[in-house]
Amino acid sequence: MSIPTTTPSVAKAKWLNRVKWDEHGLVPVIAQEAGSNDVLMFAWMNRDALYKTVELGEAVYWSRSRKKLWHKGEESGHVQKVLEIRLDCDEDVVLLKVEQAGGIACHTGRHSCFFQKFDGDARDGDWHDAEPVLKDPQAIYTDKTK
Repeated sequence: MSIPTTTPSVAKAKWLNRVKWDEHGLVPVIAQEAGSNDVLMFAWMNRDALYKTVELGEAVYWSRSRKKLWHKGEESGHVQKVLEIRLDCDEDVVLLKVEQAGGIACHTGRHSCFFQKFDGDARDGDWHDAEPVLKDPQAIYTDKTK
């Protein structure tokens, strides 16, 4: 299922044509914290989300579960101010360099979504939390279904 572009100004933005969108009209996006270079999260964008990100100067993603645009921090207040946008060599992955409001990018209340670290070997290894919860998610979100 392709995600339709609804905004006329988005359709006219020729720079969006450089991005190699997948069969669903999406591109993977990595949010990286400026300064620390920590990878904060991975998400998806459609044409409207990338256009809106450039327009607002704040990260706007496409929520596949909600099937709508998601302005990062719209509920939690943990917005991502976009300082730089890069396109990879194959033009099929976007990298956002961001300032993360509140220091929390993950809905679990952690700094990064990549808080689980693998320890051990292939036979006996397991995943362990490597970063602490900075704020209880129930204190962050009004929608407890996340």
